[in-house]
Amino acid sequence: MKIRQKLTLQFFLMASVILLLFSLTVYILSATYRRDDFYQRLESRAISTARLLIEVDEIDTDLLNKIEEDNPVSLPDEKIIIFNYKNEIVYSTDTRNVILYDDDLLTRIRTSGQIKTKSGRYELMGILFPEEFNRFVVLSAARDIYGFDKMKNLRAILVLLTGIFLLLFYPAGWLFAARSLSPISKVVDRVEEISIASLDLRVDEGNGKDELAHLAHTFNRMLERLETAFEVQKDFISNASHELRTPLTAIRGQLEVLLMKDRTDKEYREATAAVLEDISKLNRLLDRLLLMAHASSEGAREGFREVRIDEILWQAREELLKHEKEYTVTVALDENISDIENLTMRGDEQLLLSAVTNIMENGCKYSPDRSVRVLLSHDTNNILVSFTDNGPGIAEDEIERIFESFYRSKSTSSVRGHGIGLSLASKIIDIHNGKITVTSRQGEGTTIRLAFPAERFIMA
Repeated sequence: MKIRQKLTLQFFLMASVILLLFSLTVYILSATYRRDDFYQRLESRAISTARLLIEVDEIDTDLLNKIEEDNPVSLPDEKIIIFNYKNEIVYSTDTRNVILYDDDLLTRIRTSGQIKTKSGRYELMGILFPEEFNRFVVLSAARDIYGFDKMKNLRAILVLLTGIFLLLFYPAGWLFAARSLSPISKVVDRVEEISIASLDLRVDEGNGKDELAHLAHTFNRMLERLETAFEVQKDFISNASHELRTPLTAIRGQLEVLLMKDRTDKEYREATAAVLEDISKLNRLLDRLLLMAHASSEGAREGFREVRIDEILWQAREELLKHEKEYTVTVALDENISDIENLTMRGDEQLLLSAVTNIMENGCKYSPDRSVRVLLSHDTNNILVSFTDNGPGIAEDEIERIFESFYRSKSTSSVRGHGIGLSLASKIIDIHNGKITVTSRQGEGTTIRLAFPAERFIMA
């Protein structure tokens, strides 16, 4: 069964039960009101008749009968019987003896003071009417013909209206279900438009407050993750195919040239060394491409833990100088740093190490003296790391582009590189909620500043 049919059926059943309960309640309350009102009128007639007979000396039973014959307030088929303390009838309009009673009933009336009961088709009210020298019991009975006619009419109206509304509830439920499911239908239609080629499309979140809006928001977040995953995959394939082609072509060319004729041992060693160097560059390039893919993925933050930025700086310096012995990296700590908490942050140690190493390498690579100065400090909320080199500087119109993948400035085209380092560093800093800023003037060098939220501020 489809959801629309289920909602329609549920709406129909719920509305039907409510309507039936409403109709039943109205009928029961009306019946209770009719009964109480009629007994109140019976009580009033019993008291007024007893007063006329007992308290007014000029009125006897014959006169009272004549008065009651033309009384406009008499009830339909009214019967009134008055007993003295000996349970003897002193007045009665029940000439046909249709009211059934016994001594036990009269005793209970004398004990309780009032009794409501039924005698055949008659509703009977019995009351105790005390007088100075006697205790009378008055039985007042009648048939509520008009009241029952009204109840019959009310019952017919309720049954008719209930039947009509029950017939209307199902189409109303069908329309209600269609209206309720309309936002879901829109989501489904929108989702059907989304494919691998159009992952940038999003589902309309409506008012942004109800459950369907929450569903659409959750689905959009899933689409964002899927889009990110596909973009990472596409970028990795594009980057890999773009960058791996050059070193692989160079290796193949050197090997083909080497095999064209016999070579001396020296030439073989030189060619082998050149191939090994290209393979080493290829390995470093692959490592960076894999790190870039990892830094762009949703799971990059899963491995975060407490790390010390000073240890990462020293480790990065050691790794860089191990491969590039002509480089010089000077690491200095601000004199105001006195607490280890000022050096601790949450992050992925390998990613941070790669980012710092790439920035250090860039600084040394473009400085004439192959050196970079690193200063570690902190402010109120952040750990600060600055890298300053003596390179040619960066033009203002190029500063924003240096973090693009494979972008290389014209002024540095003569220096070997792939244009991945700063792009990778930017992605890594971004997933660590850090900020990276560049200050540079041509001919005066460049300073790259990193700001990371310290662990003690995150935990606060």
